[in-house]
Amino acid sequence: MPARPELTRPADDAIAAAMSRTLTALAALVQALGDGEHTINLVAERTDDTFVRAQADLSVGTDPLRLAVLDEDDFDALRALLVFVLEGSTVRHAVLLAITAAEPNPRACGWTVRSGWLHPMDTAELEQAVIPCPDVPAVRREVYAALVLSLPDTDEESPRG
Repeated sequence: MPARPELTRPADDAIAAAMSRTLTALAALVQALGDGEHTINLVAERTDDTFVRAQADLSVGTDPLRLAVLDEDDFDALRALLVFVLEGSTVRHAVLLAITAAEPNPRACGWTVRSGWLHPMDTAELEQAVIPCPDVPAVRREVYAALVLSLPDTDEESPRG
């Protein structure tokens, strides 16, 4: 059985640029999700054939403006993974899902990562991703189209073109 490919550490400037995009992406994500209790899930397939995931729970309010993170360590792990996902050189594919507590059913939307940024996921693909398995008790989620998260104009170039 062949050994796993090794990950190559990205350059410091690529990491710094991805960190900047991560902060922008998280701010845009919080704005797009709006008021409520949200669970953010990020799953990435790395170039060494492994999968990594992070999850964080957020409570967002806009009047007055507030953001509460339920577990700082979880949020830090999500943010760190998002940096490497947006940098892109060690990741093949990644998906970010947001589940919002709502009545009568939770709501779900998602983004895929392409060219160093989050792009709305096709709702049909999202429906397949969040549908409960047959014969397994689970809460059904209402799927909706994710908003486009605008990447501000910058002089930096995306590492993935």
